[in-house]
Amino acid sequence: MDATPEAFIGACETHSRFGTTTLLPTTLAGDDDDLRQTFEVFHQVKDKEYNGARMPGLHLEGPYFSVEYKGAQDEKYIRNPQPEDYHRIYEWSQGAIIRWSAAPELEGAGLFADFLADKGIIASIAHTAAAYEDVLDAYQKGFRLITHLYSCMSTITRRKGYRIPGVVESAYLIDDMKAELIADGCHLPPALLQLAYKSKGADRLVLVTDSMRGAGMPDGESILGSLGHGQRVIVENGVAYLPDREAFAGSVCTADRLVRTMVKEAGVPLCDAVKMMTATPAEIIGKSASKGTVAKGFDADLVLFDHAINIKLTMIDGRVIYKSD
Repeated sequence: MDATPEAFIGACETHSRFGTTTLLPTTLAGDDDDLRQTFEVFHQVKDKEYNGARMPGLHLEGPYFSVEYKGAQDEKYIRNPQPEDYHRIYEWSQGAIIRWSAAPELEGAGLFADFLADKGIIASIAHTAAAYEDVLDAYQKGFRLITHLYSCMSTITRRKGYRIPGVVESAYLIDDMKAELIADGCHLPPALLQLAYKSKGADRLVLVTDSMRGAGMPDGESILGSLGHGQRVIVENGVAYLPDREAFAGSVCTADRLVRTMVKEAGVPLCDAVKMMTATPAEIIGKSASKGTVAKGFDADLVLFDHAINIKLTMIDGRVIYKSD
């Protein structure tokens, strides 16, 4: 959330070198001025010519989350959805928001879901303590996606001896619910990647980087969020940690690594792993008529990689953006 043209374009150029042709820049729970500036700069750069992934819109991750499952989100910015708040944010965005992640069990979440449906914004479940009944209600109100499955969300709990299914179980119980996986080899072990694939299949799973500014950079200190108001993190061994190293702080993953992990560690067929990076996310964001498939009439976005899933060439809109030596 640096909210500078250089930050937006730099991220898009970096990720294109690792096989991304389209991405949704993602905000987190943060300072209102930073968010407003992010919207303004996005509109300045989204249609410019640059050598990187395209940005059809933004994904807002927060600020309407469960404090219990905040993960690396900054607690001081987390709050319940209030109409005057999200109407104001929407006005600031000038139509830039494609997707908005929130916790569906919060007070006011039902009205928020109605608002998202009215505006045509994809509603996604994230950083949440919801029980199965909450998720089912949210699904019926339009929440059809779960943000980074397993990460920062409820699973089975017990109340006076009785077991209560959480969001993880709900993802499997609701057949048409789609879900994301951070398949970086750190956030989820191969067994859970296999379970998700076996249960949901490539049509209902999306591979997602969840990357912060450390992606494509060497290990060391970094910042999660804006340079002015973000949190210090440590990047080690291919993942970002909070300073106490007790929790991850987002990812530094890239698209090639996601596919490589699914194929080589989780044993998923290559075609299905690629589909989870292409056709399925294109369908979710409403771009399946132009992106995610190699066919006549589709955008000429192509990625070539070798047997080890190292990127050799990235083409976007018919232009070669990246070519390895």
